[in-house]
Amino acid sequence: MEFKDILRELRQEKGLSQKELAKAVHFSLSTINKWENGKKLPRYDAIKILAKFFNVSGDEILGL
Repeated sequence: MEFKDILRELRQEKGLSQKELAKAVHFSLSTINKWENGKKLPRYDAIKILAKFFNVSGDEILGL
């Protein structure tokens, strides 16, 4: 599974909208949308923030 799919799945498991996730992790809605649509990949610091928020490893969120 690709990052975009994993992010969407983790977000939906928590019952969050993209807007709610963006607010919780302090990224813009546009950024979350681009990640979930596969238009962009997050930087290392963003991966760390997302992994901590979802309580998964960096490898898990990247699909490694």
